[in-house]
Amino acid sequence: MITGVHALIYSDDASATRSFFRDVLGWSSVVHEESGREWLIFKTGPSELGVHPTAGKRSDGESWSSPRHHLVSLVCDDVERTRAELESKGARFSGGIEDRGFGLATMMQVPGADDIMVYQPSHPTAYDL
Repeated sequence: MITGVHALIYSDDASATRSFFRDVLGWSSVVHEESGREWLIFKTGPSELGVHPTAGKRSDGESWSSPRHHLVSLVCDDVERTRAELESKGARFSGGIEDRGFGLATMMQVPGADDIMVYQPSHPTAYDL
């Protein structure tokens, strides 16, 4: 039986990315040693999985499309407060907070890796079922 979700982030600077999750986000981790290397595996908290279509129409009738891909997003209760707290710890963001329909979102820069969306959902959440 499935017992959890294990997300992966591929990084050009894995050490910097791991330090960011440990020091800026404050996530707890376990250490896995393999072939003389240490891997931090982070506790991420509750999770949920959404499946989005690759094409559709917006409420204004305009069509949209997106290639198939996977995305990691971080959920919070108050995106403005969360962003301010993370900025005080050194996090940087790639733009402002935008209403994306599904919630208020901002893109957080992750050292060595692609940006990660941080958002306050306007939809019902499943991670607390």
